[in-house]
Amino acid sequence: MLNPQLYGIAVNWDDIPATDVRPGVRRKVYATDEVVLAWHELSVGMTLNPHHHDDFDQLVLILGGRCNYYVDGVANPMGAGSMLLVPRGAEHYVEPTEGPCINLDVFAPPRADFLAHAWRPGQG
Repeated sequence: MLNPQLYGIAVNWDDIPATDVRPGVRRKVYATDEVVLAWHELSVGMTLNPHHHDDFDQLVLILGGRCNYYVDGVANPMGAGSMLLVPRGAEHYVEPTEGPCINLDVFAPPRADFLAHAWRPGQG
């Protein structure tokens, strides 16, 4: 069921608080019933985290800085404006090379483990 409180409301990323996920990684999450947006600030030298998702694709947009984004062992050099689609099931991770590297991840269908931490309109 769609939540009408999420639709037709302008939101600014500056109003969404960042969470320190682990050393060198900060995150902001916004979600609707159909999609999750996750903003990440990634520091050069952060611990790399190879992983995969079986239930959803991940679209990555680099907003600032530079990185190598690895998908199934292949390095993809990326900078501001670069996009990459990570298919479900593919092992992937990001290695910032000039930073911080700022990326926006789009998860569809929504990433369930991020929904509990997603900011909603009206929250502080």
